[in-house]
Amino acid sequence: MRYLSPQGDSGTNAPLSFGEVDPVSVTKKPAKHAGIDSAPSKPPAWGGYSGFTPYDPEAGEDYMGPRQVEHFRQILLAWRRELMDEVERTVHHLQDDAGTFADPNDRATQEEEFALELRTRERERKLIKKIGESLASLEIGDYGYCEVCGVEIGIRRLEARPTATQCIDCKTLDEIRERQLG
Repeated sequence: MRYLSPQGDSGTNAPLSFGEVDPVSVTKKPAKHAGIDSAPSKPPAWGGYSGFTPYDPEAGEDYMGPRQVEHFRQILLAWRRELMDEVERTVHHLQDDAGTFADPNDRATQEEEFALELRTRERERKLIKKIGESLASLEIGDYGYCEVCGVEIGIRRLEARPTATQCIDCKTLDEIRERQLG
């Protein structure tokens, strides 16, 4: 523990009072909190694409009209592109960092990191498939409508989860059934 004397020099036996700052230990600026002071550099943790402007529908505009279809096509394509880039980076990372370590602990750490990365890429591979299905649905005119009851899913829900295939009510009922049966 560092101490400050009443004169402010460090090293004496007088402890710091509550609220006093030791000038010796304060050398760095506090780190910025991600998402608050700095712009996020990656998509949100839940996997969504973050680099889009929310859609602002015009008065009287038809649901899933040409402007909305194009808006969601751009979101889906950009999200798929980001995921594909991430897959490419993973392949290079696995090839570049694949080394043999003499220490079993180092080897185990590397294998665990690779396994975690591969599990993440497997989830993203499935998501890329769902994005492809959403793009196909967009082309045939079914995108944006609940596959269970046929009602509009809603612009904000689709922006939050562009691969959504159910309205919030049907999805909620699905999740309740899953909890009861699972």
